[in-house]
Amino acid sequence: MTRPGLIASLLFGALAAAAAAQDVLLYRAGQTPDARDVARILGGKPAEAAAPGDAELGRTRSLREADGPATRGFKLVQPATRPDAARPERIARPATGKVVRPGGTATARNDDAAPTALALGVQFGFDSAEILPSARAQLDALAEGIKLLGPDQRVLIEGHTDATGSDDYNLSLSQRRAASVKQYLISVHGIDGARLEAVGLGKTRPLYVADPFAPENRRVQFQGG
Repeated sequence: MTRPGLIASLLFGALAAAAAAQDVLLYRAGQTPDARDVARILGGKPAEAAAPGDAELGRTRSLREADGPATRGFKLVQPATRPDAARPERIARPATGKVVRPGGTATARNDDAAPTALALGVQFGFDSAEILPSARAQLDALAEGIKLLGPDQRVLIEGHTDATGSDDYNLSLSQRRAASVKQYLISVHGIDGARLEAVGLGKTRPLYVADPFAPENRRVQFQGG
């Protein structure tokens, strides 16, 4: 491996390791992020740096589980609106966490910190990495946000699945889907492929640990570095 390639590999490896503790903003299928919010999250900018009129990423009233057994994985941070509302859903993944599904026992709190990653419910063809036309608006908005970043800003693209199917099957499918998203950003939006790294994580990092088959676990997640 060349020295530049080794450096890039190490940088993206550090990004993947940092995923153990994330605060994720989830956009379900049909929810389109604002490009400024994408740039803010992937660029690591604090919520206070947002321009007037930006979405309330760092100021969303949210719910966390008050009681329950400790689990490995994400802790759901549920906005005041229902999950099917227009707003995205914010989900935190501390080192150890508890999970609450919508409607579960929770306490209200305010979050002023900006999320560190965003996830899109990108729609693909069944059992394939083909990006459906309905998903393009999400990816187009993501691309516009990446273009607002500096030319050296790197982005990690993670493919995730739910628990349906074998480990190997899900790992392969998630890798192909992450690679498909990377290629879309390159071919349609002209983003430099050297800035993008696509990895497949299969079903190893669900957003909803308590429900590994939840559709929210099928996602493409993005993190800046």
